[in-house]
Amino acid sequence: MPDLLIELFSEEIPARMQARAAEDLKKRMTDGLVEAGLTYAGAAALSTPRRLTLAIEGLLAESPTLREERKGPKVGAPDKAIEGFLRGAGLTRDQLEERDTSKGAVYFAQIEKPGRAAAEIIAEVLEATIRNFPWAKSMRWGAGTLRWVRPLHSILCLLSDENGAEVVPLDIDGITSGNTTQGHRFMAPGAITVSGFEDYAAKLKRAFVVLDPAERQQAIWQEASNQAFARGLELVEDKGLLVEVAGLVEYPVVLLGDIDAEFLELPPEVLQTSMKEHQKFFSVKNPKTGRIEGFVTVANRETADQGATILAGNQKVLSARLADAKFFWENDLRVAKSETGMEGWSAQLSNVTFHNKLGTQAERIDRIAALAREIAPVVGADADLAEQAAKVAKADLSSEMVYEFPELQGLMGRYYAQAAGLPQEVANACEMHYSPLGPSDDVPSEPVSVAVALADKLDTLTGFWAIDEKPTGSKDPFALRRAALGVIRLVLSNGVTMPLLTSFSLKVDDSSEFEELSQNLLGFFHDRLKVFLRDQGIRHDVIDACIAMEGNDDLTLLVKRARALEDFLKSEDGTNLLQGFKRANNILTQAEDKDGVEYSYGADVKFAEDESEKTLFAALEANEGAISAAIEAEDFAAAMGGMAALRAPLDAFFEAVQVNSDKDVVRRNRLNLLSQIRKICGQVADLSRIES
Repeated sequence: MPDLLIELFSEEIPARMQARAAEDLKKRMTDGLVEAGLTYAGAAALSTPRRLTLAIEGLLAESPTLREERKGPKVGAPDKAIEGFLRGAGLTRDQLEERDTSKGAVYFAQIEKPGRAAAEIIAEVLEATIRNFPWAKSMRWGAGTLRWVRPLHSILCLLSDENGAEVVPLDIDGITSGNTTQGHRFMAPGAITVSGFEDYAAKLKRAFVVLDPAERQQAIWQEASNQAFARGLELVEDKGLLVEVAGLVEYPVVLLGDIDAEFLELPPEVLQTSMKEHQKFFSVKNPKTGRIEGFVTVANRETADQGATILAGNQKVLSARLADAKFFWENDLRVAKSETGMEGWSAQLSNVTFHNKLGTQAERIDRIAALAREIAPVVGADADLAEQAAKVAKADLSSEMVYEFPELQGLMGRYYAQAAGLPQEVANACEMHYSPLGPSDDVPSEPVSVAVALADKLDTLTGFWAIDEKPTGSKDPFALRRAALGVIRLVLSNGVTMPLLTSFSLKVDDSSEFEELSQNLLGFFHDRLKVFLRDQGIRHDVIDACIAMEGNDDLTLLVKRARALEDFLKSEDGTNLLQGFKRANNILTQAEDKDGVEYSYGADVKFAEDESEKTLFAALEANEGAISAAIEAEDFAAAMGGMAALRAPLDAFFEAVQVNSDKDVVRRNRLNLLSQIRKICGQVADLSRIES
């Protein structure tokens, strides 16, 4: 079986597009080949800034011959119908076979599609792939019609086996396929002839091209770490930047430089962000002080002076960038320490629209401050500090540093609040009130930070709910799902007992509309909570059973109930009691529907006829009080334990007696007994929603 090697060689492909493009090439080629009948053993896609490479092993030499039987019109059908069938089958009338069926004589055609050589199929699939490649952005050049991310220079397409290699002939807008590629643009210019993937990879390495992006990433990280370690420093990890830089070079050469002393007092996050965003530099810190003292840049070539000229040029540009950052930092500090301080920045936000239906950022800050003050006692925070923190938490949006680097919002607020002499709890809340932003983000734990973070997210949700800007399908332009998940994580991580409905500050005039919107928003929280808990292994029906209970807007209580029920149902007692409850509920529901009455007037042991009835009465009397007390104390595990004690007597009751007795008094008494069972079990959750 032959192997296939494809390389699409072009001008530099943007780093952010390379990994996706390599996978698209692999998927489109392999899907097309398999659809045409060519199976394969394995495929791998690789990329560098100037090439996309696909290697396929164990490809069939030709597609198999296919035979198909096709049923046609009846014998004696109009000539036009028969001729149409013949055209579709590609046959003549004498090639048709007449065959008797239950509906009379019918024409049948035996169609044979001969296999095709692999090279022919590869050429068709590759041309279709190139012409319809899903680049996010593409361009045309010259007089051709082909669109590619950057001008495409050459196509290498080689089919090889033990007998040698052959070029798969292909011509796209004058670009003909061949068996040659190019090495490094500067260090090994010129054509390289290859005979297969191993030969290709080896010759490229000798021509200063590291083909595998993972290998480039490893080389960069290892060399940068070694150079930093040799100077007693430590490389700051940044996986996203590592992937991007590896996509900028074909032959990485790591260079370590120093940051000028005048910039060393800048906050480390400012240095790191400026170097990353503007220069694609890695940060190097002093592990003893945590201060950023150096940078790593990755060149794409070796030089006679070991990169000294490259490093000097980069250092000059970096100093200019950091001079700007230093200017922003010093100006912002002057404002923060002035009489107006951060409140002056907050006032400036009255000119910034948050949303045309929700007012300015300053108006939003006022709402958040009021809500944070209300929430503060619930989370154990000082109300004055929570309100103060909310009023300055977004002030840094007016600062020059955050204007230049928006990703530093919050963090710079902490620095400026500290410079302004505000309490540390307020400064911390400035940074942490945006959190958690994602599922892996840290959750604030300081009470003031928790209060402001909850107020911020609840105001966002209630505001957009009030103006009917809810998420729809996959669209969520205002990140409301993320905000709801943030509230859920804040509440659960900090054990906050807080009825959400009382915190919804929906600005609507009609009370019925307020109720409808509140319930709708609460349902949105429940949907996000289901996703959150399912990821933790809690069944959806268990969550539904707990959501059906009163107080379901207290997420901490709801989750505590769900976890206890999940654990209980995993036990033998829980499984059997659930079946007993469902049997009791079914019998009771049918009887109530039939009789048109509700059996909830209390059962009396004096009407018990069987010993199992008396035992069940005794078990209920012994455990009902403890179960109710445990529910009241929100000790759901203890409540489940009390319910487990009912399992054996309930099983025995159903085995020994017939509920629908011929004696009317006994029947009513037993139905009332089942009603008592349903009532006790229903205190924990709506067990009727649990799937069997």
